[in-house]
Amino acid sequence: MTSTEHGKDAATHSATSSAASTNGSFELRDAMTGRASPAKAAVGDNPVFAYIASLPEPQRGIAEAVDALAAKTLPGLERSIKWGMAYYGIGKGWCFSSGAFVGHIKLMFVNGAALQPVPPVTPVGMGKATRGVEIASLARMDHSQIATWMQQATAVPGVGGKRT
Repeated sequence: MTSTEHGKDAATHSATSSAASTNGSFELRDAMTGRASPAKAAVGDNPVFAYIASLPEPQRGIAEAVDALAAKTLPGLERSIKWGMAYYGIGKGWCFSSGAFVGHIKLMFVNGAALQPVPPVTPVGMGKATRGVEIASLARMDHSQIATWMQQATAVPGVGGKRT
């Protein structure tokens, strides 16, 4: 299924699939239906690292790569768990999130419609301006493009940059 097909399917498909993790078991959702996981809201690096460690493969490896890329790309990176996903930002706002779903990691940019080029996936229930990508494997992850989007997203005043 392509990203576009999955995005269209997300509006009507809310089934879940069992997935074992190293810290127990939980269910990964096929699509956004509220919370991405049962991870509790918490601010800081450790809750995000624990969330990532709880994921099954290949989602764990992809989430680790996204997190490492964000840390390398964005000095002063802040992390949080919100709505069952990892949120990232600098300054006075959260700029993008990373959540595990069946078959992929969904990386969503809060003001993604303003990014160049605009990320291809419009997630359901995440706001009119949110755009993202669905990453199904490390081999298909475009590190350079994602780093560019991360930098652009954190430069938007009121989202990741300083509020004026």
